[in-house]
Amino acid sequence: MRREVPVSLSFASNTSGRETRRVKTRRKEKRKEKMKMTRRILAMLMALVMVFALAACGSESGGDSGEEVLSADELKAQVDEIIAGLTVPENIDPATVQGVEDGVLTIAMECAYAPYNWTQIDDSNGAVPISTASGSYANGYDVMISQIICNIYGWELEIAASAWDSLTPGVQSGIYDANIAGQSMTADRMEQVDMAGPYYYADIVVVTTADSEYADAQSIADLAGGTATAQSGTIWYDSCLPQIPDVELEPPAETAPQMIMSLTTGQVDYICTDIPTATAAVRNNDGLKILNFAGTDGDFQFATEEERAENVNIGISVQKGNETLRDAMNAVLEQMDADDFNTIMNYAIAIQPEI
Repeated sequence: MRREVPVSLSFASNTSGRETRRVKTRRKEKRKEKMKMTRRILAMLMALVMVFALAACGSESGGDSGEEVLSADELKAQVDEIIAGLTVPENIDPATVQGVEDGVLTIAMECAYAPYNWTQIDDSNGAVPISTASGSYANGYDVMISQIICNIYGWELEIAASAWDSLTPGVQSGIYDANIAGQSMTADRMEQVDMAGPYYYADIVVVTTADSEYADAQSIADLAGGTATAQSGTIWYDSCLPQIPDVELEPPAETAPQMIMSLTTGQVDYICTDIPTATAAVRNNDGLKILNFAGTDGDFQFATEEERAENVNIGISVQKGNETLRDAMNAVLEQMDADDFNTIMNYAIAIQPEI
């Protein structure tokens, strides 16, 4: 049986000041007027060319300048195509999945960690009401993945907002059925909860300002001596930033927006985060630059490739021992690949409101 899952999911003219040079003859004056008119016509033609070029690039998704730029509508069409290819797993009985016997899947997330999840004031683009915040709605990559899983199994989706540090205890105690909240699949976390996934693969990067002395850094060694922060309770703050020589660590930020604000307001020289968060920050804040050292000797180091993978792999937390829910989620996620996840994430970035 195939089930379709909806994811509802100026140019300022830079003309120079007119010269007021005195002319000696009317002939010379006319010749200058003709030259000025020619320049005006050329400037207008160039402006038109730029307008059409920018129009073609409107509503860009995140990505490198060499990549094809797609609008939000184009990305939405690709997301719908991915969803249309998903099927209801034959080996999963939704009625017997632990914690969802009532047909309601309660998912916790910060609702403040764009582009994974954010809060908005209406239900546009498929946003879901936040049960713990009347009149507010959640959207983002995590909401889209949650909705896909629920629609496949015919479950109702309930979104609860939670502080980052309360996510894992909330699942452990059974307050939430699962956390879909941009959590890395670390060994420490998996001692506390079981995890489905990955449902995204996120390189670790640094973000600085384009005019920073660190803007041309080619490795973490080039960031030596800078002031930095990251979000609390993350591998970025606890393990990555301390690898930078002579780094001056500021207190960790409680939320991703606070982390980004510490950079845009000049409190720190750079921040450490993952590529989706960085891409969204650059999209919504002029003058920021991503430094991605992945795949080079100058990247953040881990003891083993397995340790690197567990910090790049993003997973879904469920209560320890809840194999039925973990397996049900994996049965959906395994039908998608990294390209599918990237497409959905790019759509989330494209519709993310400026915050």
